Amino acid sequence: MSCLKVIKNNNQSLVCVATNGQMNLFVSEGNPHCLKALAALEATGVQCGFVSFSIFPERVVPFLSRPTLPALALPSGQYLFSSNAICRHTCLPALQQALHMAVLQGKSSEVSKVLQGPINVLEQSLSKRNAPYLTGVQYGLLCIFFFQCMFTCEHKSLKAWFDRVAAMNACQSAAQKVLQGKGLQGMKSYMQKQPAPQSSQCRETQPCNSNSAEVPEEGGERVVSEEEMEAAALTWSKGLNTCPPATKKQHPILPQEGKRNVLVTSALPYVNNVPHLGNIIGCVLSADVFSRYGHLRGWNMLFVCGTDEYGTATENKAREEGLTPQQICDKYHAVHSSIYKWFQIDFDYFGRTTTEKQTEIAQDIFWRLHERGFLIEDTVEQLRCENCQQFLADRFVEGICPHCSYPEARGDQCDKCGRLINAVDLREPQCKVCRQTPVIRSSKHLFLDLPKLESQLEQWLEKSTSTGDWTANAKQITRSWLRDGLKPRCITRDLQWGTPVPHADFKEKVFYVWFDAPIGYLSITANYTNEWEKWWKNPHQVELYNFMAKDNVPFHSVVFPCSLLGAQDNYTLVNHLIATEYLNYEDTKFSKSRGVGVFGDMAKDTGIPSDVWRFYLLYVRPEGQDSAFSWADMALKNNSELLNNLGNFINRAGMFVTKFFEGCVPVMELQEEDKKLLALVSWELQQYIQLMDKIKIRDALKHILNISRHGNQYIQVNEPWKKIKGGDSERQRAGTVTGVSVNIACLLSVMLSPYMPAVSQTIRDQLNAPPSCINTMLEGNGTFVCSLSAGHRIGAVSPLFQKLEADQIEALKKKFGGQQSAAVPAPAVAVEVGTVNQVDPEKAKQLTQAVAEQGEKVRALKAQKAEKAVITAEVAKLLDLKKQLALAEGKNPEPAPQKGKKK
Repeated sequence: MSCLKVIKNNNQSLVCVATNGQMNLFVSEGNPHCLKALAALEATGVQCGFVSFSIFPERVVPFLSRPTLPALALPSGQYLFSSNAICRHTCLPALQQALHMAVLQGKSSEVSKVLQGPINVLEQSLSKRNAPYLTGVQYGLLCIFFFQCMFTCEHKSLKAWFDRVAAMNACQSAAQKVLQGKGLQGMKSYMQKQPAPQSSQCRETQPCNSNSAEVPEEGGERVVSEEEMEAAALTWSKGLNTCPPATKKQHPILPQEGKRNVLVTSALPYVNNVPHLGNIIGCVLSADVFSRYGHLRGWNMLFVCGTDEYGTATENKAREEGLTPQQICDKYHAVHSSIYKWFQIDFDYFGRTTTEKQTEIAQDIFWRLHERGFLIEDTVEQLRCENCQQFLADRFVEGICPHCSYPEARGDQCDKCGRLINAVDLREPQCKVCRQTPVIRSSKHLFLDLPKLESQLEQWLEKSTSTGDWTANAKQITRSWLRDGLKPRCITRDLQWGTPVPHADFKEKVFYVWFDAPIGYLSITANYTNEWEKWWKNPHQVELYNFMAKDNVPFHSVVFPCSLLGAQDNYTLVNHLIATEYLNYEDTKFSKSRGVGVFGDMAKDTGIPSDVWRFYLLYVRPEGQDSAFSWADMALKNNSELLNNLGNFINRAGMFVTKFFEGCVPVMELQEEDKKLLALVSWELQQYIQLMDKIKIRDALKHILNISRHGNQYIQVNEPWKKIKGGDSERQRAGTVTGVSVNIACLLSVMLSPYMPAVSQTIRDQLNAPPSCINTMLEGNGTFVCSLSAGHRIGAVSPLFQKLEADQIEALKKKFGGQQSAAVPAPAVAVEVGTVNQVDPEKAKQLTQAVAEQGEKVRALKAQKAEKAVITAEVAKLLDLKKQLALAEGKNPEPAPQKGKKK
């Protein structure tokens, strides 16, 4: 037995528990954080296994969404995870910067500057005592904890201490396993894959006034070396001469030899409703930003999407609106197309699933699965509404979730806990059409044999998740399916509206929407080009990115891949699965029926430009956790980030050229301060590219805003409006500041183009920027060059953004806040025909449930042949509830009989 104690602070928690038996340690080669874990275990003599990674390497600790390595799995089921709390609290941010400089930049001599604070503390502590170790004459765990932190130090006392600790067998063994005898260079391959750390240095104080841009709360100004400054200046001086000309799309877009061919899909939106802001950011907007970014990088991109038009949701909507399912599809396909066009979603093709190509391809995949033995038949119990005389597929039934007790779970999935549901397991189910309680009946169906495909799926997942970019929630959801063991999945439904099953024994059925709908990506591409197989049957040449909300993950990571793997036709499978969390509206959920939240067809009526909507939705994009749309926050971000920061800088830069230099970019003679700015901007650009490559869209946006902050500060400190009035040297200085600033504005226009395409184009038009600038700054590693050279004439400059006023925002918040009034009690007397009743959706929902329960009670009493008086009393209660429900729904209850008239 070995005893390990618990250490906690505000940032991390080391869960260490006394335990018997085997423990498993998860580490990765080259990861410096694994040094002290291995050394500590060896020093204390704890017996531990050494486990290498297979599927989902990042998600080791199940209750952490983003655990860092190492992680120690204890026999008790608890974990020792991440770096220790002391190191995290005092040294880790500076350590990351120090290691980055020493390992990747080769600047070991500058490490002491970065680690100055923690090094001074330890140096003084060690120099004032005779003890060789931090805790005395014997080394302790504290020495091991700080061993990794001081891996790059050169101070005298610390160096002597480090050499003593490094000579310990435990540390030597750990260093050999993690670094493979390569010293600091053993960390290189690992660290190259990590985002470059922010500097721990504080921002240098700069004078500013109330008109200057706000200072960022985190990070501070990065320390820039002379080498970086000179390199940035050299790159800048090359200009546009070596850059390739801009290219335009030529349809049909097909994969090309020697290029990076990227196929982007966005989860197909249901055609039966109007998308709200959460739908838009979760799928089509995120995919659009990445697709536009890929074009900037020179990748060969194809972006397809379309409306998902089959299934119970469409039948439900058709029934509600008194239209045929096809009429519903035609109506709402046009609505979706119009909304996405206003939001500037630049699909290469926006199609639909109710096409001959969909039937052809879906049925082909079906037969290939059938011929290869991956489909099985089974008789299943289903809910059937005797009142409607039909089986209730998925969305025709609602009830209480058997897992989390959410009262509005659907017959296929619970929106609250995300679990998939068999409709017969719902508690208190109701038919959505007539609100009657359905009964259980048997029906024969076809199932996709997922267990038979599980080993193939796991092999593919191991490769895809280790080489591609899967979001943490996508991995977690997929892993939960595999952990529970795959089960056969029904792929047929008792419906009329859907792709028909071509099997003679199932000719009255259609395909289940989640078997059928993802095949829509293929059929939509096939409607775009007859050469669609060059994209969808070409896995060695094509990279596939899927964008979706997290509730769509299992169908794209398990069901759809299994269908394609089982079909055995060399299909392109997803390489990068990008899933967002949920976007809420203020402190609640979007609800069309309650009038809560902004829906796509309403956004343009607010008078706020689509680019501002895009900016804010991307600023709050729910990348790692749920986020919320807030009117107050939208106004704040518009007024501070867009108006006072980004817009202020770009407008000032252009106005200085117009006002001081007659519209021509002045001659620029770079000084050290200018080179430092170029290096800072180049670094921000590189961070932007690294994050966008990893589909960290929200985080990348912050680097655009950082650049404009640097620019605002640069202008504010140099005061070109004053220097232009001085002597020749001061006028030259004003010219250099203006020229550099207007070139940064040009760079920002390119970086902004995936986020705010209209604003981006407006900036380039105002600057009269050459078309090739769109390609030059984002090639390769992201180089910032002088695009607008001396003598370049710019166009007319005008403000880019308008302030959102408090009264305007308050009015919009009230408009989209839904029914907020208090419930009105039902009147004691009957209401006359023509009276307008106040709608109370929440009360109506409660009363609907009460009516159903009371109706069930009445039916039970009648079946039991209870006394007439008892039945009559309960029927009276039922009628009263129905009247209250009618009032809550804004309808008139049955009118009271008029005098002189017979009933």
